Amino acid sequence: MVAVGLVAGALAFGALTAGAAQVRPPATTTTAPARAEVAAGAQLYAVACTTCHGTEGQGVTDRGPTLIGVGAASADFYLSTGRMPLDRPRAQAERKRVAYSAVQIRQLVAFVASLGAGPAVPRIVTGSGDLAEGNRLYANNCAPCHSSAAAGGALGHAVYAPPLNRATAVQVAEAMRVGPGAMPVFGPATLDDAQAASVVRYVQYLHRPDDRGGLGLGHLGPIPEGFVAWVVGLGAMLVAVRWIGTKT
Repeated sequence: MVAVGLVAGALAFGALTAGAAQVRPPATTTTAPARAEVAAGAQLYAVACTTCHGTEGQGVTDRGPTLIGVGAASADFYLSTGRMPLDRPRAQAERKRVAYSAVQIRQLVAFVASLGAGPAVPRIVTGSGDLAEGNRLYANNCAPCHSSAAAGGALGHAVYAPPLNRATAVQVAEAMRVGPGAMPVFGPATLDDAQAASVVRYVQYLHRPDDRGGLGLGHLGPIPEGFVAWVVGLGAMLVAVRWIGTKT
């Protein structure tokens, strides 16, 4: 019994130490590849970004905001969606063709993240989140601007909420955390990670929704549906009137 107890104790101690090793926080020292990416990103930044954001990321008053403390998520969102570089500094940044390769984007993101602490690039687990909960959260927080079908909408003069049909899961999560343009920031205090994952899953569902009951009509909501109803209804009435007129 003593021997069995010693063996069991040794196994338990080994399991605890293994578990402790698994949850040990990662080292904060910058590794050589990370330093290399920051240096390469600094070179790219000096060529394309200093005019609007300053040589040290401090921002230029009439051209671009500061990048100190915006974090990796903000840089990755704007670069991966083609919103940066921006052709017209005072205009709303629009989604367009991406100007950099994936490696260059990673390098620029590493440099911007080195300027100050900020939101990191979210890690999205495919299939995580609750679809029904995402529907509810999206309807309450996102649909008033992006529409119920994520088709976007106007917010004011030269300001609009873009459609989400091309947004990836990571980009949706990044937008919630950084609040690009006129969009408010949905931080962890407003939407925790589980709720954010639910919203991401629902937005991805809207890319190819289950169109039960007929054609999707571009998934633009009730407006095209009402238009089709009027056209079909009035057309049917005209045909009926014409038919009755020929009979009489």
